[in-house]
Amino acid sequence: MAHVSRKQNVLPGSTNPNVHSFLHTRMKKIKPNLSLYVLISLPLAYFIIFCYWPIYGVQIAFKNFSAVQGIMGSPWVGFAHFQTFFDSIFFDRVVWNTVKISVFSIVLGFPAPIILALLINELKNRYFQKVVQNISYAPYFISQVVMVGILIVFLSPSTGLINQLTALFGWEPISFMQESGWFKTIFITSGIWQGTGWGTVIYMAVLAGVDHEQIEAAVLDGANKFQRIWYISLPYIMPTAVILFILSAGSIMNVGFEKVFLMQNSSNMEASDVISTFVYRKGLLNIEYSFATAVGLFNSLINFFILIAVNRFARRTGNMSLW
Repeated sequence: MAHVSRKQNVLPGSTNPNVHSFLHTRMKKIKPNLSLYVLISLPLAYFIIFCYWPIYGVQIAFKNFSAVQGIMGSPWVGFAHFQTFFDSIFFDRVVWNTVKISVFSIVLGFPAPIILALLINELKNRYFQKVVQNISYAPYFISQVVMVGILIVFLSPSTGLINQLTALFGWEPISFMQESGWFKTIFITSGIWQGTGWGTVIYMAVLAGVDHEQIEAAVLDGANKFQRIWYISLPYIMPTAVILFILSAGSIMNVGFEKVFLMQNSSNMEASDVISTFVYRKGLLNIEYSFATAVGLFNSLINFFILIAVNRFARRTGNMSLW
């Protein structure tokens, strides 16, 4: 006997049984983990509002945006704004300043938390270990405004501590904050000092999982502290270090706007002008929204391609990557 399929008749205004069953099944799965869904809802909303929704406005990089005509009504100009940026007399300056600051910050600053975490982990006195950790964390919670204020006070040519110490040797005072040659050094070293302690948090958490029996076996075999660090602790945190390095490389074209802007002045502009401050001047001060968006998009694309390249290199060489 042939099987005859029958369609279920759904009355107008009623709910489809299949849809009701699907929703019921979903709710049964969500209900036990409802608190987790609520917890993740705020970060998810943040990324949707501030990261994904603004993508809609990226199209003005290819238009002559007019607030009167709106995004959709503004005329297309293609890659004209990008070409203008590439031909600008500021292109070389802002790009190279950004790259130099970022590269030196990574090269000098990335190993610092690893070294500090390994040293703290070797401390036998747990109370002293906690004190050192708390002291190293403290600079991270200083705001950029306060941080730059501290730099101005310490590096003042007349009353600054540094110049007062150098005066004891008969040296002439140096205007650190006004000289272009000192900008990158001050920016990078202060950034390393401020972020190194907080950067140890992840590594300390990873080191807490090191097998103590393996360490005890190494001690019995006569391994000193340096050998234990080199052959046990360091390899254990390397996967985490590689992931963090990939993420750092993916933001190589990003230099924090606040600190640069606060340290910047007419005297050190040649060394302190980076992409973020250039976008600020063009976008907010000169009201060139389309041009500023094009520069920002160029910056983001460079970061994206660097992230892909470094991640692929890490996967091929060490079989460790983000995906």
